[in-house]
Amino acid sequence: MFLLAQEESGGSDLIQVVPGLMIWTLVAFGITFFVLRKYAFGPIQRTIDERRERIRKAVEEADRARNESRELVEQHRALIAQAKHEAAEILAEARKIGDAQIARVKDESEVERQRRLEETKRQIDAETKRSLELIRAEVAELTLEATARVTGKVLDAEDQRRLIDEAIAELDFSALERSG
Repeated sequence: MFLLAQEESGGSDLIQVVPGLMIWTLVAFGITFFVLRKYAFGPIQRTIDERRERIRKAVEEADRARNESRELVEQHRALIAQAKHEAAEILAEARKIGDAQIARVKDESEVERQRRLEETKRQIDAETKRSLELIRAEVAELTLEATARVTGKVLDAEDQRRLIDEAIAELDFSALERSG
């Protein structure tokens, strides 16, 4: 019913302009705006400004950290490349040294082998000469014994020497001497 009465009177109470209510509303709005501006908007704005500054500084710090990280990564890559290069050089040098040592040991072994071979040849030659001398002495002794038995007499030194020389001359030692 009340709504019907208002519709008949031509409008709503909320839409009607009441000058006293309007002044008090404006005064209350002004006081509220002044209080909010003095005590709320200033600190809120300072907080917003401080937060904006912290965010800006954090972004700058993140950019600096990212740039520093990039530089460190590049330095790390350069150090790794340098270490690989140095390792390759060390390995190549070690191979050269190893090859040189192997060649030196081979040369020394060959020299030692040749020396031992020569020494062995000298020993064989000396042993061959000694053996030939022993054989000659044995032949001479056997010749003297055989002559003494055949002739039945003991020969003097000159006869012994002549017989020994003749017996040795008849023997062929040249084959033994050539093989040595």
